[in-house]
Amino acid sequence: MSDFYQNGIITNFHNLTRRSLDDIEKELVGFSKQRPMSLVLPSLFSELEGPALGNIVDELTHVPYLNEIVIGLDRANEEQFQYAKEFFSKLPQHHRILWNDGPRMKALQKRLADEGLSPGDPGKGRNVWTCYGYILASGKAEAVALHDCDIVTYDRELLARLMYPVANPNFNYEFCKGYYARVANEKLNGRVSRLLVTPLLRSLKKIFGPMEFLEYLDSYRYPLAGEFSMRADVFNNIRIPSDWGLEIGVLSEVKRNYSTNKLCQVDIADIYDHKHQPLSEDNPATGLSKMSTDIAKAVFRKLATEGIVFNTETFRTIKATYYRVALDFIETYYNDAIMNGLHVDRHSEEQAVELFAKNIMAAGESFLNNPMETPFIPSWNRVVAAIPDFLERMYDAVEEDNQSA
Repeated sequence: MSDFYQNGIITNFHNLTRRSLDDIEKELVGFSKQRPMSLVLPSLFSELEGPALGNIVDELTHVPYLNEIVIGLDRANEEQFQYAKEFFSKLPQHHRILWNDGPRMKALQKRLADEGLSPGDPGKGRNVWTCYGYILASGKAEAVALHDCDIVTYDRELLARLMYPVANPNFNYEFCKGYYARVANEKLNGRVSRLLVTPLLRSLKKIFGPMEFLEYLDSYRYPLAGEFSMRADVFNNIRIPSDWGLEIGVLSEVKRNYSTNKLCQVDIADIYDHKHQPLSEDNPATGLSKMSTDIAKAVFRKLATEGIVFNTETFRTIKATYYRVALDFIETYYNDAIMNGLHVDRHSEEQAVELFAKNIMAAGESFLNNPMETPFIPSWNRVVAAIPDFLERMYDAVEEDNQSA
């Protein structure tokens, strides 16, 4: 059970009373009459064969308030797409699979590229962006939730609690971020949030002084959570990164477009476990190594738009400050884990911090060396301005894929 403390500058919804799932879902069914709801599931085909997604689908078959489920399917050939249609066929809700590697969707991607609006390389960012485009095209939802497809501890209460703040017509929230303790199998997880994001934000506050944006990001208890919900029209005018900076990018964009009293976070799970990425110390293009670099770049890009001027010396200072702060956090988390009977490998924690410090410098060098880089996917407003019938074309393509034998 979490505390009731309101930290930071956004509203925090706690799990104070262990309210029954039946009660929450009953309310959501009532809300759905005024505010229809959809769920987005960005998935790799490999996740259909993994340990988590089968249970997620089974849980979703019991969800009574969803108007639509949209599955973004990446890295699937035709045979695998047909398998996916059978895999998801048990869902009683209206659902559609976006076959992102199919000829119809690839033709749409080429059309975007011809207009200079390419959504970038395949990845979660592009998948999410495409799914939200379909949500806008279908017009079946006013509130939309998204969660990952590798949650091995999933139950449908997670979705109900995630959806509630933006689905309740008596609330004024436009965006909600999920959070949870990354504890599973008597082990403290969540290294990138614990040992990179929070120490980096605290370091930047020490170096640059009070900044609303840094205070805002630091208000999120788990800023890298892949679970969030929003009103459907929020996605019209946000530009998200196509890389591992997706979560930080989304938080930055909703802050740019909305006042903080329209944003919130909610406790959605007591236990949360999913697929763990390797540290990848020897390969900066994969795993937590690439993730940490992309996240740092996302933060630096946003600070630049806030007027911060960076140079090589600045990044050296950031790295040195971060390293000291992160080592202090290792001590703090180790002691917290010991008191709670959890396992923490201090050696691997320090290895992670050393890698993250190195990648902060790499992110800084990349930022300075590529001033013309445009890592953001265009907003849907821009796409529609350039190609007015694009959403209709996408809707038709998805319908044809899903109705084909």
